[in-house]
Amino acid sequence: MDGELGAFLRSRREATPPARVGLPGGARRRTPGLRRAELATLAQVSVEYLTRLEQGRDTRPSPEILAALADALRLDDADREHLRQLASVNHNRQLCAGWRPSVSRTVRPTVRALLDAVRDTPAYVVNQLADVLAWNDPFDRLARPLGMLDGARPNLTWYVLTDERARDAFDDWAGVADHQIAELHRLRRGDPATDAFAERLARTVGAPFTDRWQRRPVAAPGAGERELRHPEVGALRLAYETLELADAAHQWLVVHLPADAATAARLDRLLDRRPGRLRAVTG
Repeated sequence: MDGELGAFLRSRREATPPARVGLPGGARRRTPGLRRAELATLAQVSVEYLTRLEQGRDTRPSPEILAALADALRLDDADREHLRQLASVNHNRQLCAGWRPSVSRTVRPTVRALLDAVRDTPAYVVNQLADVLAWNDPFDRLARPLGMLDGARPNLTWYVLTDERARDAFDDWAGVADHQIAELHRLRRGDPATDAFAERLARTVGAPFTDRWQRRPVAAPGAGERELRHPEVGALRLAYETLELADAAHQWLVVHLPADAATAARLDRLLDRRPGRLRAVTG
């Protein structure tokens, strides 16, 4: 994570239009974002100090300075929390000497039993790299025709960004790609495996990945709705909930539910069950 705090601040400065903070835009700007001097004035810090922060030469700003920068940039809650975590890593580095996060690919038997118990709705378990570690039969019927489960180690981010079938499956492909990369970045936490995975994606995908990754997105909601076009039953509108597993190394259970009556009926057909077995959560 060396230099990440400064890089994150710079990414947010360059993404903040002057009008958002009450400054004129002007036609002679080289970038649409704030100049370093403008942010320094708004946050009441020196340009020299802000330069040191962004270049990674100062890694332990005080909470007051971080708050001033966050306020000046109008950061949302997700960005503020990520900034706080980056600062915490730097302040507590001496407590974590030699520690490295690990990527777990082993799912507890009780979690597998839980997946089987959730027999009426698609559900699966992922780690911080978006490796799909385990899933139930409804998710298999939903995802396998789309190509999501191809290969010995299926990965949702790799599927979305490298498989052409993903662009047919998701009407809002760009939004889904944004979500996957934001989640990957949010959960990075100095993990070398995440950085290695990001490098593979950069080599394979190019700009559709690197442009998003360099923006350092972190706002990836754990609940919401997603529209999917399935080759066997057509359009599906699915609500999803993400639950972190207790005592597991960075693993999450994701459950999909129909978001409308039409989707509920189509899932019934896909899963070969009597109509009305699974009710829509909205609508």
